[in-house]
Amino acid sequence: MKLKAEIGGASYEVEIVRIGDQLSATVDGRKYDLECGEPLPGVYLFKNEGKVTEASITDSSKELKMVAIGANEFEIKIADPKQLRGSAHGGDSGEGSSQIKSAMPGKVVRILVAVGDWVSHGDGVIVVEAMKMQNELKSHRDGTVKEIRSAEGENVNAGDVLVVIE
Repeated sequence: MKLKAEIGGASYEVEIVRIGDQLSATVDGRKYDLECGEPLPGVYLFKNEGKVTEASITDSSKELKMVAIGANEFEIKIADPKQLRGSAHGGDSGEGSSQIKSAMPGKVVRILVAVGDWVSHGDGVIVVEAMKMQNELKSHRDGTVKEIRSAEGENVNAGDVLVVIE
């Protein structure tokens, strides 16, 4: 998962890959291999070279997170470039259709709409599990669900069209 993080006016490129308890994070080209756990919701333990660090994360909004590490607290703004690209190409308004595509290989765990349903921009449409994380894919525009091209339990590849909205 590639993200952009902004902390105190500075911007960072972040890439995170998590497989089980192993987390690989690359921040502006520096790579960190960590063990991680979540003993309580919003509380994470990271182990790196024998040192354990606890981080508490609370959501101020969808993009804004408050992170406490020890006595230090940080306000972090997170942007997912894929979502930004998706909205630009998805057709937020106007004519034509919008395709909801899988960003990475995974498994469809839940379909939240049916053919003929009306959806608004930002409504959840389908949930795909990838790397043990469930990602709710959202509509890029207002419209009617024209097609559902996958089924619950089905494996999908990156770029597969899952739902079409007109």
